[in-house]
Amino acid sequence: MDSSQIYLADPTIFYYDDTYYLYGTTGDPKMGKDKGFLVYTSKDLSEWSGPNGAKNGLALQKGDAFGEIGFWAPQVFEYNDKFYMAYTANERIAMATSNNPLGPFINATKEDLKAPVKQIDPFVFFDDDGKKYLYHVRLTKGNRIYVAELQDDLLAIKPETLRECIVGEREWENTQNTDWPVTEGPTVLKYKGLYYLIYSANDFRNPDYAVGYAVSDSPMGPWKKSDKNPIIHKGELGENGPGHGDVFTDAQGNLQYVLHTHFDDAMVQPRRTAMVNIQFVQDSSKSDYLKINKNKFRFLKSQ
Repeated sequence: MDSSQIYLADPTIFYYDDTYYLYGTTGDPKMGKDKGFLVYTSKDLSEWSGPNGAKNGLALQKGDAFGEIGFWAPQVFEYNDKFYMAYTANERIAMATSNNPLGPFINATKEDLKAPVKQIDPFVFFDDDGKKYLYHVRLTKGNRIYVAELQDDLLAIKPETLRECIVGEREWENTQNTDWPVTEGPTVLKYKGLYYLIYSANDFRNPDYAVGYAVSDSPMGPWKKSDKNPIIHKGELGENGPGHGDVFTDAQGNLQYVLHTHFDDAMVQPRRTAMVNIQFVQDSSKSDYLKINKNKFRFLKSQ
């Protein structure tokens, strides 16, 4: 095992004050699982240090917030002069806050966002009109991506706004033809007035785990899946199981997608953290489309 390789699955990168903060689902057995969320930092996306979290390398430590097991898929953002972490634990979604991206992130009430079903993979999107949306996965006859407006305190959805966005129906989205189709890891971008919902499909243990996207003229949908899907897959990158990441804009204004892959052709775990350049390509006949530059694909390593 490469001691310099970063092993975070479901990764996200938050850029703030000239520093990149990398979070994700802990996969390195030396770091231990179910302890919370590690964070690594970088000034240039090439040299990473850490883990640098406020508590034993952890930005969020078990016991400070909701959850006992299954700390998955965090998202970090700034809102109302605080840093928020939306995350999964116990197959539920919760919010924690901190005064520093390194943490400690705290949820003093240790409560989740209430829902009648299990829900995972939160992504909070702030629209230009001030409305806030929670894109997330509900476990109901498959992993299905939903959206709902969030209340201003971000601690509950407006249930009357809940809508289903994406379910796995295409061949590439369910290559094992299971009875439980999986679509997950949502990220949403707004570009030229349109909304782009990037998601992953298939079970994450399947080498065919891959990334596609859908487009809508409303944050609530309906969503039209791209005919160019999947845009990230093992055939393109030469790595099994690439997916479940997040998009961010780097200091040069370029879009990047941070993701994970399988450990190698024989093993899924621990999943390796990587990133690749992603960009909009102009198409005069319809909406611009998303495409990666596979030559800019690289694994993330710490010093």
